[in-house]
Amino acid sequence: MSTVLLTGATGLVGGHLLRLLMADTRISTIIAPTRRALPPLANVINLVEEDLTDALRPLETPVDIVFCCLGTTRKQAGSKEAFIHVDYTLVVDSALAGQRLGAQHMLVVSAHGANARSPFFYNRVKGEMENALRHQHWPHLTLLRPSLLLGDRREQRGAESWFAPLFKRLPGNWRAVEARDVAQSMLEAAFRSGPELEIIESAALQRG
Repeated sequence: MSTVLLTGATGLVGGHLLRLLMADTRISTIIAPTRRALPPLANVINLVEEDLTDALRPLETPVDIVFCCLGTTRKQAGSKEAFIHVDYTLVVDSALAGQRLGAQHMLVVSAHGANARSPFFYNRVKGEMENALRHQHWPHLTLLRPSLLLGDRREQRGAESWFAPLFKRLPGNWRAVEARDVAQSMLEAAFRSGPELEIIESAALQRG
């Protein structure tokens, strides 16, 4: 039985993953720090703080696996600095907390096109985040790189709603992917024997 740390549980992918983890008999406890309180859930420890780092700092319960589903957009965050805080700083802080608590496997939702040398701000930050995690020397690190995510969001992202019909028709790694499929892929990868570093591109996340 595994104890897991899940950050981003109130988000699109994280919400799906939380439900999958709760139904999985291999999982005994889910530690899910959030900004917005979750409803009372069996086997879920929900720590609520305005800043995720404040919720992570006092954790002492050992964990086996870290799932990070944090992500936003520059428009939604309000500024470049706020975007970096969510998509880089808080992801790295989640990983550091997991390592401190003994986790052996880190799984994180990144993005198609993540590249620290990209001329595009979004992709560059995602690439820098991936590089930071690689330098932490995890026994197992899984990076999932979905294209545009599909699903019912609590807060609609205007541009993504407009582009969704187009991205549904694109080929390969560019085609939009259902958030629930990303969550399912994360869960499967968590318990799969694999290389030290596994990168799952968007096309491999598609499920029909």
